Amino acid sequence: MIQVLFTVIFAEMALILLLIFKTPLRKLVIMGLDRVKRGRGPIVVKTTGGTIFIVMLSSIYSVVSIHKRWIDEDGNVTPTDQILMAQHLLEASLMGFSLFLALMIDRLHHYIRELRMRRKSMEAVNKQNRGFEDGKNGASDDMKSLEEEASALRLKIKKLEATVEEKAKESSDAEANVVALKKQSEHFLRENDSLHEDNQNLRAQVQSLDQRSSNSDVKKAS
Repeated sequence: MIQVLFTVIFAEMALILLLIFKTPLRKLVIMGLDRVKRGRGPIVVKTTGGTIFIVMLSSIYSVVSIHKRWIDEDGNVTPTDQILMAQHLLEASLMGFSLFLALMIDRLHHYIRELRMRRKSMEAVNKQNRGFEDGKNGASDDMKSLEEEASALRLKIKKLEATVEEKAKESSDAEANVVALKKQSEHFLRENDSLHEDNQNLRAQVQSLDQRSSNSDVKKAS
């Protein structure tokens, strides 16, 4: 019994060392403990731990009964009782220590799993933050490109406005020239009309002079 308990304790100490230090065997130990905690494993572990605890209580009871016997017999105890008391005390101590180490293994495994879960969640959060930052950077790049395009379009609009103003000035100048030409043409028409009237008047005067001269020639001939 004592040899089995020592073997169990050394095995539990080895498991604790494997869980504490990061080694290639640590993952295998964690995987094994995960499988133990699945299905019927917890029931078997609790049953074994309860049995060891009951045996430990019986050993403690035996130690207490032997100690009472010592008191009742005024310290007159046989060597057999001393050996039995030492054996029961050692067994109780080893079983209690083995239960304590088993509890330590369970808690270490639980904390390691929690640390892994938190690391995974932190990695996921970091990935999301990186994605968000990348999205921000991409959005800022898009905003920069849009601002550049907007500035280029503004320059084009200013150029177009300048050309439109120039065309408007040219059209206004052309309209002014057209108005001036219309005025000149109207003036020329008026002058033409006046010249035509003068021409008609001169013709009428010439005709009247010709009639007078012909009349005077007729009178002379008669």
